[in-house]
Amino acid sequence: MGKNTSISLSERHQKYLQSKVDSGEFASVSEVVRDAVRRLEERDLRISNLRELIREAEESGPPMPFDWDAFMAEKFPNA
Repeated sequence: MGKNTSISLSERHQKYLQSKVDSGEFASVSEVVRDAVRRLEERDLRISNLRELIREAEESGPPMPFDWDAFMAEKFPNA
């Protein structure tokens, strides 16, 4: 089981968390907070992955010219 941690929330946030419980979406405020933290971790991982992709792209060399019309004509020759 996890460690209990005390946090201070504004009244607005307290009401919001309780509304998620009252709606039946979550069984407790702790569940709401755990879900929010899990989503924050996922977001951080996505951002980290995007930063790595950007770094790799920047290190891959200068951009190559791209002709959108030629690309579309090749992909959809009958359009």
